[in-house]
Amino acid sequence: MTEKEIQLLGLQKEYIGEYEGDESYYYALDIVNGLTLITPANEELKTSDWSVEIFNTDPTIRFNKFEEVQGLINQLTSAIVK
Repeated sequence: MTEKEIQLLGLQKEYIGEYEGDESYYYALDIVNGLTLITPANEELKTSDWSVEIFNTDPTIRFNKFEEVQGLINQLTSAIVK
């Protein structure tokens, strides 16, 4: 996934600070209290491909395709009871 696709999904950039002279950041989206989608920090990427994880799961649940994350967000947000 590209960084632009991460932004299109609605994840917001969160700054961590500086890492080796560059700005360090990740993206996150709170679906509901206790359920957050998060990316690795930009300095952790081995390639230009981004992924999205469900925060704080063991084992890690990771998605690498835009369409999968878009579908997950749509399913989760449509099931929220208001």
